[in-house]
Amino acid sequence: MKTIREFDVKNKRVLVRCDFNVPLDNQGNILDDFRLKETLPTIKYLMEKKAKIILMSHLGEPKGKPVPVLKMDKIQERLMEYLDYSITKAPDCIGPEIEKYTRELEPGEILLLENLRFHKEETNGDLKFARDLSKLGDIYINDAFGVCHRPHASITGVPKYLPTCSGLLLEKEIKNLKKIIESPKTPLVAIIGGKKVETKASFINKILEITDFLLIGELIAEEIKQKKINLKYPQKVISPVDSIKEDNKKLDIGPQTIKIFKEKIATAKTIFWNGPLGQTEKEKFSKGSSEIAKAIIDSKAFSVVGGGETVEFLNRLGLASKFSHVSTGGGAMLAFLAGEKLPGLEALG
Repeated sequence: MKTIREFDVKNKRVLVRCDFNVPLDNQGNILDDFRLKETLPTIKYLMEKKAKIILMSHLGEPKGKPVPVLKMDKIQERLMEYLDYSITKAPDCIGPEIEKYTRELEPGEILLLENLRFHKEETNGDLKFARDLSKLGDIYINDAFGVCHRPHASITGVPKYLPTCSGLLLEKEIKNLKKIIESPKTPLVAIIGGKKVETKASFINKILEITDFLLIGELIAEEIKQKKINLKYPQKVISPVDSIKEDNKKLDIGPQTIKIFKEKIATAKTIFWNGPLGQTEKEKFSKGSSEIAKAIIDSKAFSVVGGGETVEFLNRLGLASKFSHVSTGGGAMLAFLAGEKLPGLEALG
């Protein structure tokens, strides 16, 4: 896989697939811009190298038609604020008018395309749509690790028509995630919270092969029991022993569980965490996740955290920057760590 540094981008139209899929409120205001900030080094690098920069991304789930609240306007505003630089937003992401505009860009200028998912062809992996996108650039850069597990047109189609490479963020993601699966310093402790155990089962079994302990949250533990899911090396799995309840629902791990989890974390040299351990949107059920986050930081271990809810929670606490690596991927990160082939990475060669 080639990286951005291996290309001479000066005066070239560089088409960058970013992941600006940030959480929004009902008015379309950005709630957490972590993913956007993580792409800034690639954009700044291209500005310094005098490339003609065309940025593209999806936002939300518009299901193939324009949705006003999911337009890229707020992304444009936030990028201009961080870069202190004027950015033009295109009215669409394909078409002769947009192609003409890319050819008129000056070196260092930035054009932001409209939401890719306003066209159903994007999620369908349509090659004609990919071909139309490719007409906007001379070089294609994938910097959207969070969607590399999706065979979408802008991820797997465009590389068929342009010279391709990875951006700085994608390169950083792969380098840090490989530290977990290829040569982790041991003991390795993995922590899995959230729910939907089926979507995490292949990852859990893969990580159990290399981890010393797997600490799991209440919902995952319940699902494993109810659905009689067989795990490899069940002796490595540590489930909650007590919980904080409301209306007979277990909504956070209890003090005894926190103590046991902290003891395991304190021994670790490498820690991986995905999924909150309680209903963190409510403060009274966020103590478990908060205590575990602080224990990971105090352990001084190489720490990787990922998954939208977990990262948003850590950003709210102001703790995200204290982890060794915070991944922009949720599903993509789990798929990569489970050893699955990611279509977006395969497309880069």
